[in-house]
Amino acid sequence: MISLYMAGNSWAHRLPARLKLIFLFVLSLLIIPFNTLWFSALLLAFVVALYATLGKQGLDKLKVVRPLLWMMGIIFLVHVFLGDIEQGIIAVLRLLAMVLLANFISITTHMEALMDAVEPLFKPLRVFGISPRRVSLAVALVIRFVPVLLAVYASLQEAYKARTAHANSWRLLAPFALHAIKMTDHVAEALTARGGADGFDDHKRS
Repeated sequence: MISLYMAGNSWAHRLPARLKLIFLFVLSLLIIPFNTLWFSALLLAFVVALYATLGKQGLDKLKVVRPLLWMMGIIFLVHVFLGDIEQGIIAVLRLLAMVLLANFISITTHMEALMDAVEPLFKPLRVFGISPRRVSLAVALVIRFVPVLLAVYASLQEAYKARTAHANSWRLLAPFALHAIKMTDHVAEALTARGGADGFDDHKRS
């Protein structure tokens, strides 16, 4: 329920989680000064190529952005209304690229590896009596839940379209929120049963 991890032994699976997160961070900074159409198009093509290296199963994971297409359409139309079509295309391309890159890291990295990668950042919190492992678990869950929630919304879209022939509606927000809350409850129960972040570590070692 809380993981879209795609089992495999590809080059992406073998890369250290910390290296992948650093790459995502650096790339997110690089797109700020390079605000051009050609760079944004090359960035998206590069990310799609990463999925292609995982084979057909990897290319199928590109569908994760379908729930965002209507939002991207609105962003583009706003730019058109403001008279800057090129910036609208750039904004959509960059958003697609970064969401897909974050999802690529999620599907090729174990939850435990994500936690181990970010935990050192929170070690100073021990001074305040806060467990770095628990904070790292929270961060890893956020990273993992983004594609999961996108997949949930996509399934709601498909069901709604089958009933009404319309792909999107504000009426989807209520069932989407209920699904998200239900998933949160399931994860909380699972973590409680394992004793929280410490229990998660014990489960990993067993």
